[in-house]
Amino acid sequence: MRLCINIDHIATLRNARGGIEPDPFAAAMICEHAGADGIVVHLREDRRHIKDHDVRKLRETITTKLDLEMGASDEIVAIALDIVPNLITLVPEKRQELTTEGGLDVVAQKDKLMNVIAQFHKKKIPVSLFVDPVMSQIEASKEIGADMIELHTGEYAEATGEKELQQLLKEIASAARYGKQLGLEVNAGHGLNYLNVSAVAAIPQIDEMSIGHSIISRAAFVGLERAVKEMIALMK
Repeated sequence: MRLCINIDHIATLRNARGGIEPDPFAAAMICEHAGADGIVVHLREDRRHIKDHDVRKLRETITTKLDLEMGASDEIVAIALDIVPNLITLVPEKRQELTTEGGLDVVAQKDKLMNVIAQFHKKKIPVSLFVDPVMSQIEASKEIGADMIELHTGEYAEATGEKELQQLLKEIASAARYGKQLGLEVNAGHGLNYLNVSAVAAIPQIDEMSIGHSIISRAAFVGLERAVKEMIALMK
């Protein structure tokens, strides 16, 4: 089980004052030193947190891997093709949303997403699709050439009752098994925190988890290095 850490909200805090602190690059270095397997950033069209220069600097300096989350807009695709991150994760994106609200509707966007994936494959960049744990979306992801999927765990993270929690966990586990049967790598992420991560980490077909907000929030109280190490311990 690998852990990749989303450092978007380090940039959110920096941008609140319009200065240079805290530096996402410094945060990435601390995360790697603490044992993270990769760094995740989401370059949004409105640049609300991560900026273009952040992605370029991270690509040049991190020693693990850079996972660039992005919508499939022509502008961001062109930037990603120029930067050549280690992994692209395509996500749905709405200007008005606070955070990503659900998985891609791959079934409805097959042609568009297939074209985008083909462009990245020409640059030898693997592509992951952020999808809900729904079999039809996983099938479509495989059909259009995705290398992996990232299962959206947001509903599980927001479950209020034990019965609902267990049902959603079963759906994630079934989706992970199905993805593996189709030959896809399987990642998971969104809303995972120190209280709910262990059950997802116990699903053997999940290779990697992407976690950001909860780690950055905990870091405000205990420091980033300790926050990362605590999450890794829970996952293992």
